[in-house]
Amino acid sequence: MDPIIETAIIFVISLLISAIIIYIVTKIFRETEGFGTALLAAFVGAIIYTAVYYIFGSISELADIRWLASILGGLGWLIALRFLYSIGWLKAIGLAVIIWVISAIVGYFLPTLSVTGPL
Repeated sequence: MDPIIETAIIFVISLLISAIIIYIVTKIFRETEGFGTALLAAFVGAIIYTAVYYIFGSISELADIRWLASILGGLGWLIALRFLYSIGWLKAIGLAVIIWVISAIVGYFLPTLSVTGPL
């Protein structure tokens, strides 16, 4: 299979898995937005995280502080999550932590479908 097609398929599957996790967690927190918002949050999070990690990750390789790129990407996604769901900072942090934990568990069982971004 063409590597570009394979990468696109993995991205779409990862995006859907992330959206499902976001949707379930936001429903647990009694948010009323639908699956479309969860899909948008997953997509925006992947874009923000990837862009920030690319920019700061390449710079930080020189100083060996790549972890800073991950933190900045995660903060960008947190800001997006907060505004997409119109929630406060504490609730956004709570959602993000639970989403991250569940995503880590899912990623452990589906390592070939590693979730893009902080998810």
